[in-house]
Parts: sequence; C-alpha cells; structure tokens
Amino acid sequence: MKNLHHAKPWLAQYDPSVPYSLLYPALNIPQVLDQAVKDYPRKVCLHFQGTDLTYQQVSDASDNLARWLIASGVKTGDRVGLMLLNSPQFVISFFAVQKAGAVVVAMNPFFKKPEFSVIINECDIKCVICLRDHIRVLNEIGETHPIEAVIVSEKEDFKQKGFPDSINRDHMNSREIQSITFPLSFKKCIECELMDISLDYSYSPYEPAVYQYSGGTTGTPKAAVGLHRNIVANTIQFMTWCSLQTAEETFLAAIPLYHVYGMVLAMMLGIRLAARIILIEDARDSEAILQAIAEQRVTFYPGVPTMYAAIIRNQAVLDGKYDLRSIKACISGSATLHPKIKKQFEKLTKGKLVEGYGLSEAPTATHCNPLFGKNPVGSFGLPLPDVDCRVVEIEDDTKPVEIGEAGELLIRGPQVMAGYYQNTQETELTLKGGWLHTGDIVKMDADGYFYFVERKKDVIKVGGFQVWPKEIEEVLLTMKGVQSAAVAGIKNEIDDEKVVAWVVFEKGAAYTAAEIQDHCRKSLTAYKIPKEVYFVDEIPRTGVGKTLRRELVKLYKEKRL
Repeated sequence: MKNLHHAKPWLAQYDPSVPYSLLYPALNIPQVLDQAVKDYPRKVCLHFQGTDLTYQQVSDASDNLARWLIASGVKTGDRVGLMLLNSPQFVISFFAVQKAGAVVVAMNPFFKKPEFSVIINECDIKCVICLRDHIRVLNEIGETHPIEAVIVSEKEDFKQKGFPDSINRDHMNSREIQSITFPLSFKKCIECELMDISLDYSYSPYEPAVYQYSGGTTGTPKAAVGLHRNIVANTIQFMTWCSLQTAEETFLAAIPLYHVYGMVLAMMLGIRLAARIILIEDARDSEAILQAIAEQRVTFYPGVPTMYAAIIRNQAVLDGKYDLRSIKACISGSATLHPKIKKQFEKLTKGKLVEGYGLSEAPTATHCNPLFGKNPVGSFGLPLPDVDCRVVEIEDDTKPVEIGEAGELLIRGPQVMAGYYQNTQETELTLKGGWLHTGDIVKMDADGYFYFVERKKDVIKVGGFQVWPKEIEEVLLTMKGVQSAAVAGIKNEIDDEKVVAWVVFEKGAAYTAAEIQDHCRKSLTAYKIPKEVYFVDEIPRTGVGKTLRRELVKLYKEKRL
C-alpha cells in the first residue's frame, strides 16, 4: 500500500486538460479581487435580487468599509465576526476585513446566543458586522465580553435598485469625526470614503485569512486557521479541475458563504475567475434557485445532495418549465451523492454533477471526481493536483492499510490549514508528522479513487465490532418510500453501544420499526441491525447538509424523540 500511494495511481485518472502539478501565485485574498478589478472593472460581479454590482463597485465599497474598520480600532490580525446571509454585504465585508489586515470569523447568522458567545469569546472578537436582528443578542453577549465596534446592515440595503451608484458619494477625513457612535450604518460606511486612512494589504499570503469552526477528529469545536495561500491555492486547483474560463462563467452562490465550502468554491473561485456571482439568501428556496439558473444562465453551481435532489423532484422542472441547460459543472459536497441524483440531474441539465470531498481544515476541498473521466459509484473522487494522501490503520497511523481496506485518511497539500487557533494540543494531534489527520475513514481502490466510509468519531462500537453508520443508512435508503435516514450509536451502562436509526418517509409511505429491521437483516449482519427505530419529520443537518448525529443523540438522551 505504501508503494502504491507513493506511485499516486490517481494521476493516471486525471482528465487530459488537468496537469499533475500547478503554479500558485503569491497573492493574498484582496490581491485576487484587485486582479479581477484591473482586468474587468465594469463587469458585473454580484447579482442580488434585481441589483447588479460591478467589480469596481465591490472594490470601492470594500475599500471604504475597510477604512471605517480601521477608524473603529480594528488592527492587523484582529478577528472580525460576520453574521450575514449570502448577500453583497457578506462579500463586501469579507474583502473589507482582509483589506484591513484582519481575520474573518464567519458565523451562521441563525445561531443562538450560546453558539455566538462561544465563538466570540474564544476568538476574542471585538468587532462584528451583522444584520439589525442581531443587535439584541450582541448587547447581551457584550455584558460579559466587550464588543467594541458593531456595524449594522439593513436587509433592504441592496434590494434598492440604483443604490450601488451612491458608493463613494461622500468624502471626509477621520479627524473630522468627533466620536464614532456604534452601531455604525453599513450603508454609510460603504458610501463614505475616509480620505486620510490609507490601505496597505501587501502582506504575505502566509498570514491568517479566516478562522473556520470545525469538530476536527475529536468532535470538539475549534477554530481552524486558514491562510490566504490555502484559499488562493484551492481556487487555482478548482478552476483547473473544472476547466472554468475567466470572465465567461456565471456562478450560483446558494451554499452558505459563512461556511468555507461556499466561501471558497462559490465566492472566492468566482472572484478569481471574474465570474458573475448570483447570490441566493436561502439555500432551501428551490424556486429562487431554479429561477436564477434559468434566467441568469448559471454555468457553475456548487451545492449539496439535498439541493440537487430538490431540483430533480420539482414538478415544474419535470414539466419542462425551467431551462437548466446552461449548467456546465456542479460540485456536490458535504454528504454522499446518490447515483440516482447524479444521473437524473445530468439528464435534466446536460451538465456534469460530480462529487467532491473537503473539510474546514483544508479550506475547502481536496478531492473531486473528474468531469469527463470515470466516476465510480460511491467514490468522492481523486486527490486534486499537488494533494498527497495516505490511508492508515485507525489505531496506528504509521501503518498503511491494504488496497480496498478502510483506514483513516491523511492529507498533505497547499490548502492544508496552519493549525487550530490557540490550541496547540489539537494542532499537534491533527497535523502530526506534517500530515493532516482528517478523522475520516475511507477506502482507496487500485485506480486511486477514494470512498467515504465514516467519520472516525461516528464509529459505533457494538460488542467489540466497529459499525459504520453510513453503511446502515445506505441500506435504509434502498427502501421504497424512505426519503432520508440517519444512524448513530447510543452508549449503555457498560460503555457498549446500540445502533439507533431515525427515518423520514416520503409522502404516503409508512413502515413499522419491525419492517425496517427486517429489511436491514437482508443486507446486514445481526450486530448492525438497528435496535431502535424512530420516525421523524426531518433529519437535523448543518447549513451545508451534513447530518448532525450528535443532535439526534442529544434529543434521544433528553427523551424528546
């Protein structure tokens, strides 16, 4: 196995247009935007609910906001929290923070106070850019953690046609400001240029750009430090992998930008290519997504399986009311892509839908299936150019496993994070020996295609045997009428675990727990059969579609199921 990994069999499976290794420019994130602005200043960068912003306008707005951040006390290396939906506000704020030399900490705007509090405290966030709805919770958090500066955007700021023309309409010097009263208006900040504050973002691409919270291998939330070079490198890998053309693409940004998946593959990749980026606030709004694809002629759409499943089940799509044939490529991540979804989506759109793999610790992707080559069923693809991989024994990372055997995935590559913020112990465990220990159990076949088995921390131990929840979930999904399913382990008094399943039915379908178990017996050995089965309306998932097994276990223990 070691020799085979050294030979990198996946290279032989690359599409002919994809080289084995790439050149990565020494650019930081603001310089990527500058490059697009220099070449295509008047080209539309963002389209949001009827409003267009050009690359020059996005650049000017982010310049102005960066100056206000500096005037508000933000210094190099400070962490700035973003609590924003997919909107021009998010994109402008993201680049403004980077131009100020600070670090973006993007948070799910639907978090509750305890979730915000943990991140704000651990990252020592003293400046937040948010929506008006967040003021109350920030005031409450501010009672125990000082938040020195707040910039507030109204939801309607970019829903007014013609508003972007007002960017840069005012000019003043910061010394003319007697005192800055918070919260500041986001709209005012991007309209007004502080003439005496200069921006210098000629810093190294090896500086931190984002902190992204991840469970890592242990499941304990911690901030993964993504460098500018990590994110820029990943955009180079994907624009090459997908054969995307500069200034010719239209991106659909429906996947949340507060997660590195959307941040890198929908926003940063789009900016790198000078693409037109269509922003969708709600990833669950299938009608808005379909309308955007059809009317805006979307060519590239990164998403999750549930998004594509909703499209192929949409009756209006099946009736031919939406023309989706502009799509060239879609990347599916965060959860396993069912072969039926891939097949039907490609039939409807005539484009390519390929599965990829990534994690917050390598923002954002490390593997993907080739667009034009072989896509084995169940595989999340091949390592991207310059990504090296090992599959090792779960209990001994010095021992490689045999071909086709399950083991932990280790990765090296230009997108691998610098470590976890202020967490040396977890960093040393995760980046041991120069390899990123993903905590994911995978298999690799002789051609170099990788297959996801399970998260290391999700493995269920039953009587000394290892049980992979994904294996059971796949069996459950073969039952006609089962829409989705999740499986987790529940510990008993002697620290052993039992297998518990949660099932969501399609409309009109129904089974008993006994029927579910009987179905599983046809494909699974006895100790893998769910001991208990619960029927629920939906499976809790993250914003990018990953099953929240820990939430199901929590609800189980609280006797709420």
